[in-house]
Amino acid sequence: MKANSPFVALFIPCYVDQFYPQVGIATLELLEKLGCNVTYPSGQTCCGQPLANAGYARDTVGTASHFIETFSDYDYVVCPSGSCTLHVKEHFPAVAGLEKEQEALEHKIYELVEFITDVLKIERLEGKFPHRVSYHSSCHGQRGLHLSSGSELNQPPFNKARKLLENLEGLDWVELTRTDECCGFGGTFAVTEEALSIQMGKDRLADHLSHKTEIITGGDMSCIMHLQGITTRSKQEVKFLHLAEILNQALS
Repeated sequence: MKANSPFVALFIPCYVDQFYPQVGIATLELLEKLGCNVTYPSGQTCCGQPLANAGYARDTVGTASHFIETFSDYDYVVCPSGSCTLHVKEHFPAVAGLEKEQEALEHKIYELVEFITDVLKIERLEGKFPHRVSYHSSCHGQRGLHLSSGSELNQPPFNKARKLLENLEGLDWVELTRTDECCGFGGTFAVTEEALSIQMGKDRLADHLSHKTEIITGGDMSCIMHLQGITTRSKQEVKFLHLAEILNQALS
């Protein structure tokens, strides 16, 4: 254990745990390379976001209570997902008897890029990743956690992920035509509005592919999974990596 290093609990979303465990491993390795003491609380479960998004927010008290009890003793909680992080920070139901713990947790849970740039204060990483990369800004991360600017607002453009990526040696950053358009996943939206969701995904992919991107990355594997599924069915050749995978590989 490194002295005076932040004690970080790793929160891994369900779909990462079940379908993309390599993203969780990359997140762990990356945080350790950046000097953090990282642990994975094995008793963690779903945060309750799918249930809440389906309209059953009142039924997520149990998962919220368990989450608070599981993670309340750590300095920070870090998650490689903007949507799950935002759910814990802003959409948890009030849990009786755990008010102080819940309030404290809301201020110490961070999405991965947010933690690296805002807590660790790292804006430049020394590493190599010689590939042409485009970035998908997921809606929760962008408009909920403010990881990047929105084109609908009168504000100077910024992108925290870009700060970490564009300084990597050999990385060719792709500037998209529409930098903040939704991919159409939206959790249960992709199920209840399948045709619309797929068309939105195709439109989003067209922007990436028109710029001859080699790798599409982002901070939410749910969005990446949606886009990856469309490309697989249409036999389009493009690779997908979570941002944690790219940064971890670059620092190897």
